[in-house]
Amino acid sequence: MNGQRFDVVVVGAGPAGLAAACEAATTGARVAVLDDNPRAGGQVWRTGPAHPPSDELAARLHEIQASGNVTLASAARVIAPLDKGRLLIESAEHGGACIGYDRLILATGARELLLPFDGWTLPGVTGAGGLQALIKGGVPVRGERIVIAGSGPLLLASLATARAAGARVVAVVEQASLLSVMRFGVSLAATPAKLVQAAQLTRGLTGLRYLTSSVVRAAKGSGRVERAIVERADGRIQMFDCDRIACGYGLVPDTTLARALGCATRADGAIAVDGAQRTSVANIFAAGECAGVGGMELARVEGRIAGRAALGLAQAETFEQLRCERARWQRFAARVEMAFALRDPARQLPADDTLLCRCEDVSVGEVRAHASWRDAKLHTRCAMGACQGRICGGAAQALLGWDVTQVRPPIRPAQIATLMLAADENTAAH
Repeated sequence: MNGQRFDVVVVGAGPAGLAAACEAATTGARVAVLDDNPRAGGQVWRTGPAHPPSDELAARLHEIQASGNVTLASAARVIAPLDKGRLLIESAEHGGACIGYDRLILATGARELLLPFDGWTLPGVTGAGGLQALIKGGVPVRGERIVIAGSGPLLLASLATARAAGARVVAVVEQASLLSVMRFGVSLAATPAKLVQAAQLTRGLTGLRYLTSSVVRAAKGSGRVERAIVERADGRIQMFDCDRIACGYGLVPDTTLARALGCATRADGAIAVDGAQRTSVANIFAAGECAGVGGMELARVEGRIAGRAALGLAQAETFEQLRCERARWQRFAARVEMAFALRDPARQLPADDTLLCRCEDVSVGEVRAHASWRDAKLHTRCAMGACQGRICGGAAQALLGWDVTQVRPPIRPAQIATLMLAADENTAAH
């Protein structure tokens, strides 16, 4: 792909990215789709040894293959944006490359929000979405005792995935109040498809400990997780013997590339877009969870809008229908956000000796001794590891209220040869 230029480049091959690519491809435009996973589908449509592509994913991939004008590059990461509408990328198959675009659609999704607690670095502790990814990737959990904790609908999706894989979920620990959860359940009547989905996911709740207004305070064990310590709203402590803890507090839009490109973001951290999914930077669009967490249906319709708008198809009657559909799913997203907003107990700072940055072994105390995220990074090795602050940054923002939006390329770890390629390309361009 090195040196190639495309009419449209889509970053992300989840529901939003694939929908955008399919819409753009109908015009005959040359389209490239980049995704850092080995297989297309994103988290929602993630495939693995025991999880073949869903019917919808298979249909999307068939549509892309049949179009003949879409290049799908898996295991390809964007390392840095370059000038003159170019991206520096690195793929497992081809190494470093520079590609160009006339229009760019960001469908980079979201990351799970992980909040540290005592013992959260023990083997066996993952995010709730992380548990799903492991199971779909082939990790066996049959017969294991699992505690699923955190907040939001993802907990029930993880419950269903774990049970289907033969695990024994001993408790679901939700930080939202029972009243909030019940109100949200009633509100699902406005979206019948989600009501049916919720009924399917909660079918197995009979006999399961479902705790509200509760948080995991500690994971205990010798060498790996053996027990989850849960604090209830009234201060009571409950202990659950388990082999895994899957704890995630919702999702955070992944805007790293957008910020490196200079795109404006909203107060909630999502990429700011207009009615046609245009960002604040000319010729750059955004769709899906990176433009606001709202679920697969919202991501899919935003992708279709972005794909059409990127090629000037924004005035068609279909476009207005898509806008109406988007508004409906945006209302659903707002109800989710209201019901599962983080309460004070979930935001409680853990003890100072608890690790905040797992990559570089930097504790909460070491970080909060500084006045800002920038100062903490300058004086400790916080956010300097392999994840480049994607985990500890979200935690610092949620727990300390810090602005963690500073981005400096390369935005992903890269081979020296890839970085040298960027230097050569910039020299040639000037």
